[in-house]
Amino acid sequence: MRRFNLAVLAAVTLGAGLTAVPAQAQPGRTLGIDNCAGNACHFDVPPGTYDVKVLLGSDAESSTAISGETRRALLPETAVAAGERTARSFTVDVRTPEGEPTGPDGTPGLDLTLGGTAPALADIRVTPTRHAHQIFLVGDSTVCDQPGDPYSGWGQQLPQYLRKGVSVANYADSGESTVTYLSEPRLWATVQPLIRRGDLVLIQLAHNDKTTDEATYRANLETLVTGVREKGGNPVLVTPIVRRWFNSDGTLNNGTALLVNGLGVDHPAVIRSVAAAEDVPLIDLTARTKALVESLGVEGSKAIYLYNEKRDNTHTSVHGATVYAGLVRDELLAQGLVPEGAVRVG
Repeated sequence: MRRFNLAVLAAVTLGAGLTAVPAQAQPGRTLGIDNCAGNACHFDVPPGTYDVKVLLGSDAESSTAISGETRRALLPETAVAAGERTARSFTVDVRTPEGEPTGPDGTPGLDLTLGGTAPALADIRVTPTRHAHQIFLVGDSTVCDQPGDPYSGWGQQLPQYLRKGVSVANYADSGESTVTYLSEPRLWATVQPLIRRGDLVLIQLAHNDKTTDEATYRANLETLVTGVREKGGNPVLVTPIVRRWFNSDGTLNNGTALLVNGLGVDHPAVIRSVAAAEDVPLIDLTARTKALVESLGVEGSKAIYLYNEKRDNTHTSVHGATVYAGLVRDELLAQGLVPEGAVRVG
């Protein structure tokens, strides 16, 4: 824990009521706490990638989490003892539309919201990032930045597990299959030109390929892999999260749970096959989520999905999306896809 001399840095808790003063990000200029009021901060910046450094704490015990833009989790809840200060940093992607690519534009600039049981922000600094590494996400509603409670995609929760210098550009979109993702101009045709050399591109598309035959599904995955490599990026294929659809024996060994479509196409099996044939890293999220859901059982797994709220066994709650994002984080780290220092653990 990094501590600061209290005689030098006086805490300003947002609850005291600050006046928000929007400011434009300019080279060499740092935007600070004068852009915050209540439990919210707004920075009038153009689309781009920004480093955010926060100083948390106050004279009382505090516990602060930070989200931003369309409900993205950017910093996990951080407890600070009374009278102490703790510094944290993260990097955030600001884009238009700010959430799902086919959704509304959202609010221009960067918006951050304080959460947690006792939020306290002593200081904040926002600066344009010079050398950020992007993790692009290509996926469906189980991955995307969901606009409203109680829904959340795992990609929406992934940023909180990453440190300064790595940002998540979540271009997942509800209802998309491999077919529609490639054909919709606001999706692949928009994402591919943004990919830079060394960027990771995580691809999880399967839930909506209900009528896609195996040859087409395989070809579409290969097209996405080739397109990433053409830009110098690094593709990573991700098998889909399971549906919470139990057999009487307490297992998920059925086509509904394991994403086998009506034509008999075993999506996870095809993804594994393409990954092996194309020498692409694989995150087997189907296997990881299957093991977790089965271990939790029929009752315990309800909280992962939206069963209690919506009788929904496909989409995840904020809690479930956070757990599943943690599985993705673990795989990124275990396979050496991101540097160890770029990931928050524990």
